[in-house]
Amino acid sequence: MTNRTTSFLSADQQGARIAAHLATATRDLPHDVSERLRAARVRAISNRKMAVVQPAFSLQMAGASALGLGGDEGLTWRARIASVLPLLALVAGLVMISAVQSDKRSHDVADVDAALLVDDLPPGAYTDPGFLQFLKTAGDVGR
Repeated sequence: MTNRTTSFLSADQQGARIAAHLATATRDLPHDVSERLRAARVRAISNRKMAVVQPAFSLQMAGASALGLGGDEGLTWRARIASVLPLLALVAGLVMISAVQSDKRSHDVADVDAALLVDDLPPGAYTDPGFLQFLKTAGDVGR
């Protein structure tokens, strides 16, 4: 037996023990309370049976739909092509966004390079640690 079947059997055995204990314990209760408990037990047992049967059915249906065995639902070749068009539009949009961002990034880098080359300072000045301090103090003077 599999582990799942073993757990169901032990759960059934434990449920039978609890039901037997409840049957002996409810003898002293009023009739309406014991009837409600009996009805609750019947509902619990029917729910348990449905819980055991339903997952197997849903797994079969999920496997069939994942494999495409659920049928083509009457789709024609035009409908199939039309169902692929949104995916193609999404891919085209993503490629376009990537191209625009790449182009914008290269223009930004070119603008910075042009500003550095046209500036009065040599490019080596920007790597000098003292120049950073000069920029900080020059910014404070302008305030």
